[in-house]
Order: sequence, then structure tokens, then C-alpha cells
Amino acid sequence: MSAPEPPAEWIDGPADDLLLLCDHASSHVPADIDLGIDPRLLDLHIAIDIGAADVTRGLAARLGAPAILGTVSRLVLDLHREPDHPNLVPKSSDGHVIPGNLPIGTEDRLLRFHLPYHDFIAARIAAVRPALILSIHSFTPRLEQGGGDRPWEVGVLYNQDERAARIAVPWLAARGLVTGDNEPYSGKLLNATLNRHAEANGIPSIAIEIRNDLIRDPAGVARWTGVLADLAGVLRGAL
Repeated sequence: MSAPEPPAEWIDGPADDLLLLCDHASSHVPADIDLGIDPRLLDLHIAIDIGAADVTRGLAARLGAPAILGTVSRLVLDLHREPDHPNLVPKSSDGHVIPGNLPIGTEDRLLRFHLPYHDFIAARIAAVRPALILSIHSFTPRLEQGGGDRPWEVGVLYNQDERAARIAVPWLAARGLVTGDNEPYSGKLLNATLNRHAEANGIPSIAIEIRNDLIRDPAGVARWTGVLADLAGVLRGAL
């Protein structure tokens, strides 16, 4: 029997007012799971939020902030979905069929990956309640299956709690960045992790979506780490 997967990657940090999350940090597929796909698909946005983990690690180091990162590809199980979401274990993604997922249910992977990850986050928040949670994601400039170009350089996603978003959106736009307000998709429809761990606890939060062509190299990662570190400072001072 293979060793159990770690529920999350934990980066410790002395700051107790800020928690960083990165659900789609990894393209890892456990050795005992066969997705039946060309391995090259694991380098695409359907498997991992390209650049998001590097930005999250950079922010953690720069801000002294703790961070929790997912350790399994979203093609195995999407950590940023509700447990009963129909695409929790995706059968296809952006036009690519995932043959190994077609014959299976979700229960085993829910128990193995989803519940431990979210229990880990919940335990951290219960132990040290942050004043702000930032969730770092990236998005593809254009989907393979339909839709037009996505011109935004960065998007701010949120659901009902708009406290952090109402500061972040104009601040980013004032920096000359093409900023999406609940774009390229709405946090009112897709906000599972922050709904559960931030809004349910009354903690201000936003998901930050960076267009992935901007963070594919170290220079882009460094630039966006700096931008988001400055934004975090503004939010920490205002909330």
C-alpha cells in the first residue's frame, strides 16, 4: 500500500493576521491513480494553476505569512469545489476527456484528498484566526473550448463579503493593471474554499486570479509577488 498523501503543503510564518491559500498549486498525480491521459496535459491549466504556487511561496516569504497549498492535481480532485459538486472529480476539462475518471465515483477521493485538505485549513483557522485570507489562483488567457480572449491581467473574486474586494479592485486598477471585478468568472458562483473558511467565519477574503502568461517565468513571479505584497499591506491596514 502506498503512503498516504500529505493533506497540504504547509509554510509556517510568524504573521498571525494573514493566511495564504493556493488550492491548485500542484499537478501531482499519485502513483496508484491512472488518469489515462497524455502526461503533457499535466503542464496545462486544466491540471494546475500555472505560476500560482510560486507566487504564493514568494508572498509567504516576503510577508512572513503562513500558507497552505494543495498537493494534488485538480484532475485527480478539485480542492476548490464543494463535496457534492458534479466536477469534483472531473470527467473532462476544457475539451480533454479524463478516461481514468469516467468509471469512478467521488467518495474515495473525497475522503483521501478533499476532506483532509479542508480539515487542515479549518484546524489552522481554529488555532490562529487570521484577520484576512488571500487565495491565489491563475487563469488561462483563452480556453481551448469556446469563449473569447480574457483581457484582464488580474481578477478579484468574492461572494457576499465585499470588504476586501472593494479595496483591492480600485487599488489594482489605479496601478494601471487591467483588473476584473469578479472576472474572468464570478466568485458568487465559484468560491467554495473561501465560502467555507472565510465567509462562514466572518473573515474578510478575496481570491486573486492572475493571468497565467504573466507568471510563467521568475521575472513575472517576482513582479506579481511584489504587487500582491503591496496589496496585502494595504488590506491589512484597512481591514
